[in-house]
Amino acid sequence: MNAKTIGKQSGARPGRLRLILLVLLSVLALGGGLVAAVGPARIMELAGLGGGDEAGAPDDAEAEKVDAASKDAPSPLATDPSRMAMPFEEIIVNITATTASGRQTSRFLKLDLALIYDQAASDAARLQERQVYMRDSFQDYLRTLDERDLRGSLGLADLKSELLRRARAVSGGEAPREILVSDMIIQ
Repeated sequence: MNAKTIGKQSGARPGRLRLILLVLLSVLALGGGLVAAVGPARIMELAGLGGGDEAGAPDDAEAEKVDAASKDAPSPLATDPSRMAMPFEEIIVNITATTASGRQTSRFLKLDLALIYDQAASDAARLQERQVYMRDSFQDYLRTLDERDLRGSLGLADLKSELLRRARAVSGGEAPREILVSDMIIQ
């Protein structure tokens, strides 16, 4: 063998080694992403290495019993007579959105909600007369939102907490306890 052939052989090995390492790293990253997405128990179940009923997951019969029990269970409002629900008429406002090209556009937000309040609180009697003002305060806040503000469960939690804060501010007390959102549509 001459010096050129030896140089080519040794030069080819680092290239192959890099390729193997790149493929191995890609497979590990893909596996880690899969585990993060579906969870380790589900991966074990898919691989046939356990999971499912052995891990304490209920079978179909147990799931039906749980579903039937939850349907028969009274709602939190029924178990606590001091809690009352005050529904609001649906609220429809314009919110801003940004298109993929970066252009500002307008979308409609439709919101159906109810205010859960403590009937035993000293300021509860004022809630009915302040409902119109709460609705106005809610609309003022909703018009300032961007479509991104309402994404995911964090967006919904932030929306509920801000509406509850405004309900307490308008009512002048701590009777408002929770905001329930039955429908939220962005069009």
